Amino acid sequence: MSITLNEYELRALGALVEKQIATPDYYPMTLNALVNACNQKNHRDPVVAYDEATVAKALETLREKNLAYVFHGSEARAPKYGHLFPKAFDLSEAEVPLMSVLILRGPQTPGELRSRSQHLRAFESLAEVETLLQGLSLRDEPLIVKLPRQPNSRESRFAHLLGGPVEMEQIEAAPRASASVQQSQAGNEKIARLEEEVAALRQELSELKQQFAEFRKQFE
Repeated sequence: MSITLNEYELRALGALVEKQIATPDYYPMTLNALVNACNQKNHRDPVVAYDEATVAKALETLREKNLAYVFHGSEARAPKYGHLFPKAFDLSEAEVPLMSVLILRGPQTPGELRSRSQHLRAFESLAEVETLLQGLSLRDEPLIVKLPRQPNSRESRFAHLLGGPVEMEQIEAAPRASASVQQSQAGNEKIARLEEEVAALRQELSELKQQFAEFRKQFE
């Protein structure tokens, strides 16, 4: 079953999968809840800001591809949405959380996947994760691919193929961009600290000048 998803479909599908496991009491999800799940800042890379129209369109095309469904319950004030991810791709209960993290956070090492899927499933060992990844990558139609190990990296990362073939240039640029952002943030924090120190010194100098002026008045 060959299905290629765009970035909006992937984010909506990944969020549905994650929330079904992490917060089953709030699943199926309303459109508003799904928009918030798509745009949340934790467990997401990149962080996005989709509007309702964007997510609604993604849900519409996911339904056309038999990856999502709409639920009209008798007690529901608004339609709710669910996913058919495991059935569509013949995924086991253990494989679903790994795929969800790859969809929502991009390429990951086995160690990162084990750590970052803890809110979805507690894997007993790194070996278990590696075995599952191997199975997903060796299918007749692989769902993931092992990426070439990058310089200064101890482990290779895995990426999903639900959006089509992996663009290596983008994958390689991501860590560099992340490092650049981190360096920029560190530089900004250093500048902010220096500015605070200068402001404090100026305040201290002003107080000393005032004290000295009052001291001089005593002898005039």
